[in-house]
Amino acid sequence: MSSIQTARPGAAERPEVDTGRHSGQTAGLQRWLAAARVYREPRVLAMLFLGFSSGLPFYLYFQTLSAWLRQSHVALATIGMLSWAGMFYSLKFVWSPVVDRWALPGLTRWLGRRRSWMLLAQVGIGLSLLYLSTSRPGSHLAYVALGSACLTFFAATQDIAMDAWRIESAPDEMQGAMAASYRLGYQVALITGSAGALGLAAGLGWHASYRVMAALVLVGVVTTLLVREPLPSAAGRKSAPSEARVTAWLERKAHWSAPLRHAGAKLIGAVVCPFVDFFERQGLTSAILVLLLVGTYHFTDYAMGSMINPFYIDHGYTLAQIATIVKIVGLSVGLFGTLLAGLLIARYGIFVGLVLGSILIMCSNLGFALLAHTAGPTALGLGLANTLDNLALAMQGMALIAYLSSLTSPKYTATQYALFSSLYNLTGKTLEGTSGFVAHAIGYVHFFVYTASLSIPPLLLLYWLSRRHDFHAGTLASA
Repeated sequence: MSSIQTARPGAAERPEVDTGRHSGQTAGLQRWLAAARVYREPRVLAMLFLGFSSGLPFYLYFQTLSAWLRQSHVALATIGMLSWAGMFYSLKFVWSPVVDRWALPGLTRWLGRRRSWMLLAQVGIGLSLLYLSTSRPGSHLAYVALGSACLTFFAATQDIAMDAWRIESAPDEMQGAMAASYRLGYQVALITGSAGALGLAAGLGWHASYRVMAALVLVGVVTTLLVREPLPSAAGRKSAPSEARVTAWLERKAHWSAPLRHAGAKLIGAVVCPFVDFFERQGLTSAILVLLLVGTYHFTDYAMGSMINPFYIDHGYTLAQIATIVKIVGLSVGLFGTLLAGLLIARYGIFVGLVLGSILIMCSNLGFALLAHTAGPTALGLGLANTLDNLALAMQGMALIAYLSSLTSPKYTATQYALFSSLYNLTGKTLEGTSGFVAHAIGYVHFFVYTASLSIPPLLLLYWLSRRHDFHAGTLASA
């Protein structure tokens, strides 16, 4: 027995060990290959193109349009106020019950409820972009505002229907692959709607650029026509009266007419119950702190968003430089940043991701302040500032998505997620509308210092939440 314990492993023993190691490596490789095969699923591939359709309008309104406006000598304060047209992204929870339940005459019978709303929204996006391509921002600003409002309304409607299609089209174990495919397509669309649109504008003019972007909406239209309509889940087929609160409300309103009682039951089941459920699960104090965190977490991003392209133009950068350095290089770094953020959050948890995202976005805005302080445009400075900014945005975005997902109840996943995302969009867009006044009043250097400071409140809220026991006991403690 002792000789066995003290004997050194001989040569004859090594092949057995190596065989075990190779067997484990082979099994591990097979597991990776099996996991990767999910990306060959038609539904996952479809999400790549649907993600492109979802992301295309975002920068065309959020950033690219502001460059067109600034080149047309529109005042910074006006550009900032025009960003309020994006409030439809923030208010989509208001009409999401309509998209969820109302059948479109003719279209729903042909395509189904989800695809019919997706197609209607995509046609609206295309027509809005064509309308913007005929506008004259320097002399007819009201037409630009109307086109922007229509664009963001249809884009938000598409997101509502597309989220429902994604959730209902695949089981839970495929949702990660569906989300990853969507994110990749979305990121490609951001590059297209920024670098592509700016490059076309530099060579062919703004009107031609927006007409090409309108044509690209066909990517989403064709995909919507080719994919299958999902079957609603059992939970989705449950009627509003199945909720205890809805049942109690109906009993109290027995004297009302049937149409009023039916409408009220739908409203309570779709909007009131998800809110009440969240406060009951979190507790009043924690719920208020969480909502404050969600509402303020993207303040820095929103406050500087509509001013960044005017800053580039005012600082002397050309559209070609912006398209090449800012959009292609910066957003390509964002693809890498998304993968890195996912790994870091998986390794260290959502809380670390939230903190790191806020710190990085502060540093990136201070980098823009240094860039604004330089005497003239420098390609290296522009590239470095945008590299850090896109890494920060990737970390912030992934961490907040993971956080919001952890806050939702399985009974109200889609509704509560829409409500949370509407909250940070609403507060962020409200602040963004004032950014032009601030930039004009204090200059770009101090403006970017101001936007960096807006990440301090969410960091303080994260600290206070971390001091609470339920914060560490929940999903924030680990990914």
